[in-house]
Amino acid sequence: METCPDSLVAFAEALADAARPISRAYFRTPVEAEIKDDESPVSIADKEAEARIRELIEAEYPEHGIYGEEFGQVRTDAEFVWVIDPIDGTKSFLTGKPLFGTLIGLIHNPSGGRAVCGVIDMPALEERWVGAKGRPTTFNGQPVTTRACDALAKAWMLVTSPDMFLGDNEPAFRNLKDRVQFLRWGTDCMGYGLLASGFADVVCEAKMSPYDYIALVPVVEGAGGAMSDWNGNPLGLEGDGTVLAVGDTRLHGPALDALKR
Repeated sequence: METCPDSLVAFAEALADAARPISRAYFRTPVEAEIKDDESPVSIADKEAEARIRELIEAEYPEHGIYGEEFGQVRTDAEFVWVIDPIDGTKSFLTGKPLFGTLIGLIHNPSGGRAVCGVIDMPALEERWVGAKGRPTTFNGQPVTTRACDALAKAWMLVTSPDMFLGDNEPAFRNLKDRVQFLRWGTDCMGYGLLASGFADVVCEAKMSPYDYIALVPVVEGAGGAMSDWNGNPLGLEGDGTVLAVGDTRLHGPALDALKR
C-alpha cells in the first residue's frame, strides 16, 4: 500500500475523537486503579475508552481485526488490524500529569506488514499528531517535520522510565545514553510526537507491546524520521519490545551501533 486511504485516516481520527471525552471526564478525579498481571495499572477510563473504540470499529469495519491493550485480540489475520492503547501513560493519568495519550494504529497485512496510519492524541492538552503512509505528518492539522541532527553527541533524547532498562537491556541503553548530549525522562507517547515536531532527536525504549508503538511509526516516519527495534528490524505485531526512533535518519545507524548487545 503506497498511500493510506483518506477514509481510514479520517476514521482513525474519529476513534480518537470518541475516546478523548471519556478520558477527560475521569482525568484528575478520584479514580481507582486495578493492578494487572504485568504489574501495570488500569482504570475505568482505560476500559471505557477502549470499549467505545472497539464498538465503533465493529460497527464500521466488522471485517477488520483489533489488537487492544485491555480487551485482547480478534481477527488479527485480517487484511487490516487496528492496534489501540486507550490510555498510554496510565500512571501519568492517575497522578494528574497531562502527558497521557490515546494511540490509534492501523496495520495493513499484519503478517510482515507495516503500520500505515497512526494517531497520537493527547486528550488533556488537546493536541494530536496524525501520520499516514503517503502523506506528511500533521500536528493539530498542520504539517510538521523532524529536525536536522548529524551526530549523537548533539542529540537530545527522550525516554519514559528508567524501569524499562532493568536487567539485560541496561548496558546497551547506558551506552547510548552516554553518547547523546542530554536526556529527559517521563514523556510517555508524547515524546514521539515531540520528535516528529523537531523538538528532540532520539527516543529509545524497551519492554514495549505492539499497542505501545504501532501508532507511533507512521507519525515519526511521515515527519522524516525512522523507527525500528534495537536490532534495526521493522516494528510489527511480533518483536522483542525494544523501540528506537530518530528524527534525522543519519542517527539511526550510530544509535543501533551503540545499542548492540
